[in-house]
Amino acid sequence: MDQLLSIKAYANREAVPIMQDEGCDFICNYIKKHNVKSILEIGTAIGYSSIRFASIEDDIHVTTIELDIDRYLRAVENFNASGFADRITAIHGDALTQEFEQKFDLIFIDAAKAQYTKFFEKYKKNLSENGVIISDNLSFHGMVDDITLTHNYSTKKLVRKIQKYVQFLKENQEFETEFFEIGDRIGVSRRK
Repeated sequence: MDQLLSIKAYANREAVPIMQDEGCDFICNYIKKHNVKSILEIGTAIGYSSIRFASIEDDIHVTTIELDIDRYLRAVENFNASGFADRITAIHGDALTQEFEQKFDLIFIDAAKAQYTKFFEKYKKNLSENGVIISDNLSFHGMVDDITLTHNYSTKKLVRKIQKYVQFLKENQEFETEFFEIGDRIGVSRRK
């Protein structure tokens, strides 16, 4: 799809982080294989993954939340241009304050890395019975396993928060998480 190529080019040019192809392909295959119909995405960026998810089947609906107004507006533009605006609900706001009544088959966490545990705890109530929570960037460019890859203080702080989140997933009594060395490492969490 030409639209996706132009979104990737824009992301590259403007340094907007979008999902790596390998990770996105993995989630798309998961969506197909497990007949996922409703997706909550925390962290829209410019809409690349939302469009990829919505394009899998005609009856898939994506609800996506983005805090940054410029990225949100670019995402809405991309949804309209791609023809998926009717199946993607874009919300401009803070995912930590949004409330949903509905349940989702898949909750995808790909926003502020330091808030992953809060997002997980907040939205687990919105997970459908056999649903999963998928978290991206659990390797953070290899730094989670080797923090010496950065000498930047704020990056080290962030990496430590991701390390804590990975520990939270491993020790979680309610959910079981499988980790995949795909893209920037992905965690798939399902209720025990």
